[in-house]
Amino acid sequence: MRQWRTSMRIAGALMLVAFAVVGDGTEPACAQLAAPEGNSGLIAKPLVTARRQMVVAAHPLAADAGAEILAAGGTAVDAMIAAQLVLGLVEPQSSGLGGGAFLLTWNPVRGELKSYDGRETAPAAATAADFLSADGKPMPFFEAALGGRSIGVPGVMALLETAYTAHGRLPWARLFTRAIALAEEGFPVSARLHALLAGEAGGAAFAPAARAYFFDAAGAPWPVGHLLKNPEYAATLRLLAVQGAGGFYTGPVAAAVVEAATHAPKHPSAMTLDDLAAYKAVARAPLCFPYRRHRICSMGPPSSGALTVGATLGLVAPFDLGRVPMAPAALHLIGEAEKLAFADRDQFIADPAFVAAPVGMIDPVYLARRRPLIDPAKAMQKAPPGTPPGLAGKRAGIDATVEAAGTSHLSIIDAAGNAVALTTTIEQGFGSHRWAAGFLLNNQLTDFSFRPVDDAGAAIANAVGPGKRPRSSMAPTFVFAPGGRLRAVLGSAGGSRIILHVVKAIVGVVDWQLDAQSAVDLANFGSRNGPFEIETAVAGELLGAKLRLSGQDVQTSNTASGLHIIVRRPDGTLEGGADARREGVARGE
Repeated sequence: MRQWRTSMRIAGALMLVAFAVVGDGTEPACAQLAAPEGNSGLIAKPLVTARRQMVVAAHPLAADAGAEILAAGGTAVDAMIAAQLVLGLVEPQSSGLGGGAFLLTWNPVRGELKSYDGRETAPAAATAADFLSADGKPMPFFEAALGGRSIGVPGVMALLETAYTAHGRLPWARLFTRAIALAEEGFPVSARLHALLAGEAGGAAFAPAARAYFFDAAGAPWPVGHLLKNPEYAATLRLLAVQGAGGFYTGPVAAAVVEAATHAPKHPSAMTLDDLAAYKAVARAPLCFPYRRHRICSMGPPSSGALTVGATLGLVAPFDLGRVPMAPAALHLIGEAEKLAFADRDQFIADPAFVAAPVGMIDPVYLARRRPLIDPAKAMQKAPPGTPPGLAGKRAGIDATVEAAGTSHLSIIDAAGNAVALTTTIEQGFGSHRWAAGFLLNNQLTDFSFRPVDDAGAAIANAVGPGKRPRSSMAPTFVFAPGGRLRAVLGSAGGSRIILHVVKAIVGVVDWQLDAQSAVDLANFGSRNGPFEIETAVAGELLGAKLRLSGQDVQTSNTASGLHIIVRRPDGTLEGGADARREGVARGE
């Protein structure tokens, strides 16, 4: 039986205030560019508890779809597929069939931990100069982002089928029924979707079909509560329910994707039907590392999630972060560790099929050599990259990647204890704004460095290449308690800030002993090897003065994170925490 109770509040932990809907002007342009999506206010969420199973997702209809599948006896992967298909309809700015994803799965009976890479790939005809202007300089970000060349071969559908083959139980077609019904019968436009569309200048950047879907004839976004129907998406789902992923990567859906990409009015793509037919999701070994007697596992390259979170936590592990959340001394230490971790992340991490994975980033001996750069009393302005083991003499060029991601995260535990953490994306909010077969296409290839070499002529690891997967920050994560029992399932939206949000949540649960909702509610904070970012002017005023005493360049930042957590208590009770910054919920039984 679902139980609800108010999550505990610790003084100084919840530093959140409501903000204007979109583009409130409090952030510098560069910070807004790296934000996942616009802000649309806050919705306070209760801590949800359950005994058997739980879904935490970024939209109530998606969480309901997942919970319905669990109640019918489906596995965590079954529920994830149903929820993701609904998310692609009701939260189209963040994820969908036109994007990519990373997935972690856990089977406690077999002690089996797996990860799956459904990251988009560059077409075979992609070149290192794809995002350079005629003068050889990088294109302006949004010129590239809204062009056809930004569209990668989508990976979500291949990932869903690959995971289902290994971990599914209910009939495949059953997982599509809720999304098909919502697409045909309509779903009410949410306040968040309306707010984000209101910031899109009447849909000027959207493909005509997408503009007609999201806006009325006068160019106004459909009002909150408007029943929005998508028969084209329903038809695509009906096809995929019968044909599986093959119905996406060949046939009319594939043709629609290629048509949209290659006929974009700006910088048409070189994508072909062969690119789609050749796409494969990749099963990869998860990367795990210790932290305070726990084992943390997340996604390895081409995601930078596990390595950067792992390096940060490994660097702060010898320090006492205290028991009181958000103490300035602890935030300073975490921010300094993040600077060092991001310096290595930006320098070394890329698609492991093209660039050796720098697993030495989380090597304890290497971290011990880097740790003295952290001064508990004084801030670094910018950390230099190190030389992780195994990469000596292979120095990459100075990275020039800009990230602006529209992303979503699902956390699920089923009645048998199977768990999934899925982080899924179409890149910038509303992706490329190109439309195919009822869904938006990603602009994920702008996650590559636009420059192939740095000023010294050294090759940049995350440069564009044919068939290459761009570096990601997505970090679906499992936390295993001492003794090996799964303690937490988590992940977030937020572009490169995903790493900061996941670090915050792990420290909140492990060090500060917070419940799931209180860990989510902590003000977002951290450094991406630049300013120390704190969410909201309130947090800045409360903490900024003390942090500035150590030399931190404190910058307030209004982040629309999408952190969704399930924590298992020692007695087996499940706690669900949904991010107040979005419209998600936890559903438990």
